[in-house]
Amino acid sequence: MSRSRLLTLAAGIAVAAFALAGCSSATGADPSAEPDAGYVTPGKLTIATGDIAYYPYVIDDDPASGEGFEAAIAYAIADKLGFQAEDVEWVRTSFEAAIAPGPKNFDFNIQQYTITDERKQAVDFSSPYYSASQAIVAVKGGAADGVDSIDGLKDLVIGAMAGSTSALTLDEVVQPTSAPQLFGSNEDVVAALNAGQIDAFVIDLPTAYLATAMYIEDSFIVGELPAGGIPDEWGVVLSKDSPLTDQVSAAIDELREDGTLAAITDEWLGAGQGVTLLQ
Repeated sequence: MSRSRLLTLAAGIAVAAFALAGCSSATGADPSAEPDAGYVTPGKLTIATGDIAYYPYVIDDDPASGEGFEAAIAYAIADKLGFQAEDVEWVRTSFEAAIAPGPKNFDFNIQQYTITDERKQAVDFSSPYYSASQAIVAVKGGAADGVDSIDGLKDLVIGAMAGSTSALTLDEVVQPTSAPQLFGSNEDVVAALNAGQIDAFVIDLPTAYLATAMYIEDSFIVGELPAGGIPDEWGVVLSKDSPLTDQVSAAIDELREDGTLAAITDEWLGAGQGVTLLQ
C-alpha cells in the first residue's frame, strides 16, 4: 500500500474514534472534581509515549493530533475517563525508563508494551488493548531470502530490540545457533540490517508491514512466527499500585465491548496482506 493511501485512510481516525467511544464514562465521575484521585495533575490526564513515536502508532510524532493507532486509543480512553481532549497532556519517556521501578511523570504510558509477569513487579498494566504476533524482516537477495521455515532461520544472524517480546520470541521460538544480536531500539536494529551486521530481525507484525512498505528499501517479511507460549498482549503502563489502574482497565474493557477497539485496530493495523506462518 502506498504512503499516500495509508495517510488517506488515516485521515478520519480521530473523528471515528471519538464517535465510537460514545458519551459514557468508565468512572461516572468528573475527574476535575476529584483533586486527590491519583492523577499527576488534578483535572488533567497526563499520557506518555515514546521519545519518538512512529507511524502507525502516532502520526508525524504528534500524539496530540489523536491520529495513529495508539494516539486514537489514548483519546478514546480519556473520553471514557471523563476527560475532554483539551485536558489531555502528553509527555515523553524512553521504553525502558517507563517500566523501571520508581515514581512516574504520567498517569499512563502507551507505546506497545507487552504485558509480562516480570514487568508487573515494577509497574501496573491495564487490560490488553491489542494482541500482536511477531515476524521476521530481511532484505531481498540476502541470506534470509528464500527461507520458508524456522529451521531455515537457525543459522542466520538475527537481531531484535533488547528486552522486547521480539527478543524473547527469537530466543524461544527460533533458537538460532549463534547468539541473537540485541539492540537498544528498533531504529538501531534497522540500522544494523542496513549495514549488513545482521541477516534479519524480529519485530511485531504491524510494524513489519510498515517497515517493509515505507522505511527499509528492498525489504520483505520472511514470515510470521508462532507465539511459542509467549503471549504478546499490549497494555498501557501505570505506576505500581496506581489508584487509576482499575479505572483505565474498565475504560479499555468498555472500548472493547462497544466495538471502538476493533474499529481503531482495523483502521490503522488492518494491513490484510497474507504472510506465511513459519513452522
